[in-house]
Amino acid sequence: MANPFTLENEIALITGGGTGLGLGIAQSMAAAGAKVVLVGRREAELKQAVEQIGALASFAACDITKYETLPGLLADAEKKAGGVPTILVNNAGIHLKKPTVDTSIGEFETVIRTHLFAAYELTRLLLPGMLARKHGNILFTASMATLIGLPNVIAYSAAKSAFGGVVRGLASEVSGQGVRVNAIAPGWIESPMLTKALSGDEPRKNKILARTPMQKFGQPTDIGNAAVYLCSPAASFVTGVMLPVDGGASIGF
Repeated sequence: MANPFTLENEIALITGGGTGLGLGIAQSMAAAGAKVVLVGRREAELKQAVEQIGALASFAACDITKYETLPGLLADAEKKAGGVPTILVNNAGIHLKKPTVDTSIGEFETVIRTHLFAAYELTRLLLPGMLARKHGNILFTASMATLIGLPNVIAYSAAKSAFGGVVRGLASEVSGQGVRVNAIAPGWIESPMLTKALSGDEPRKNKILARTPMQKFGQPTDIGNAAVYLCSPAASFVTGVMLPVDGGASIGF
């Protein structure tokens, strides 16, 4: 039998692809045979990530919150990869840790724009081509904040929770036309964002590990391997799901 987990002949556009979870996803997808185009704001990080991944990787530096530049980003990605992206991984995001009473409306909006609005606009721009070809995968990186209540991250929680509705609504709209839409809800994964979130907060770190049945943090490739599955033929009858990859944290006590 052919390998059902292959991503050969696929082109994946991965936002926030230079570090952390995005890099883990890119590494796993390239290992499965996909060409990957990494998107981010910091060119030096993107270059380093491409060097790590190898010949199947390229990058396009872009601030995805500048929506007017996104058509140009897609044209650049198509040129560098030698084809139109068939997989979109909406992974880019920022973290804001503040009590709700100290979170301004401007800060709230910035988080929403980065996570949700930019992901929506990229999805909207790529979707017509996917529908015309009757083939495509759209993947969102959600969070434990999508599934359980977390304190002091109200804007982040709002943005990530919105992905649940987007995934279900979009999957019900387009899955009959060959485009699958899914999300991964990572638990606490070793990454620069986690390091920043837990910096100077040892009690919170201990609390997370205590409620995680596997009693450890995950690795970026744990998310990457799940992303490969959801975008591969192995998941050809899977759409509209949010897959927790969290060591059991969302069901633990």
